[in-house]
Amino acid sequence: MNRNFAAIIIGAIVVLVVLNFTFYTVDQRKQAIVLQLGEIVDVQKKPGLYAKIPLYQNVVYVDNRVRTLDLPEPELIITSEKINMLVDTFVKWRVIDAKQYFISVSGDERIAEQRLMNVVRDGLRAEFNKRTVDEVVSGQREEVMKGLRQNVDREARAIGIEVVDVRLKRVDYSEKAEDSVFERMRSERLRVANERRSIGAAEKEKIQADAEKQRDILIAQAYRDAQRTKGEGDAKATATYAQAYSANPEFYAFYRSLEAYKDSFKSKEDILVVDPNSDFFRYFKHAGKGGK
Repeated sequence: MNRNFAAIIIGAIVVLVVLNFTFYTVDQRKQAIVLQLGEIVDVQKKPGLYAKIPLYQNVVYVDNRVRTLDLPEPELIITSEKINMLVDTFVKWRVIDAKQYFISVSGDERIAEQRLMNVVRDGLRAEFNKRTVDEVVSGQREEVMKGLRQNVDREARAIGIEVVDVRLKRVDYSEKAEDSVFERMRSERLRVANERRSIGAAEKEKIQADAEKQRDILIAQAYRDAQRTKGEGDAKATATYAQAYSANPEFYAFYRSLEAYKDSFKSKEDILVVDPNSDFFRYFKHAGKGGK
């Protein structure tokens, strides 16, 4: 009895070992590569239970999850202005083709990340070398990351990898470049300030010239209107005088003489030397005639 029980136990163990070497499972986080004598014969991407030939075939698992690659140190990159910049970046990547990934890097994550780092460094140089400092720091930063991701992804797919995202964590000046950059920024600000002062002075001259022109036009128009009004008034006065004179010439002559007398004898200090028989004193001579 004991001998039969031991045989059953041994048989069960043998069956379990055979089953263990025959079946394998794949979960949603991984892909399974089936190797036969070191060559790939099958790749299972969907989760589930699968069978293989025991001892003749073996399985290698490849992780499907998104992984993060941080460059160990900031890269020293030169812009189009020949200014050194320190650039710190990271990459999000995952395996999309387990077979190509295994063939290219033998499934070794360290080798894959090393190749990715080389591609990222080359891509950073290509993007920064054609842009200025202002563009990579703020103006075109999104375009830099987008172009870098596309270039790195295109290269990475050759080894079965998809680059999900590339981000610039820090873009800063190197210590050697800071002084020259600050001096360049100062010179640029001075140039802009002088340019704006020149534009302001030109605008000032233009405004002053326009104001003086408008003033001269207004003065000329006012003088023209004043002369026209004065002429019209003189014309009316002359017409009135002519009408009054034609109505009673004797009275008009008398009135004009009185005005002349009033203007002539207005001041007691005035001295007037005139012939008493002149026409000027005509109404003085006849002032008593017809009077009381």
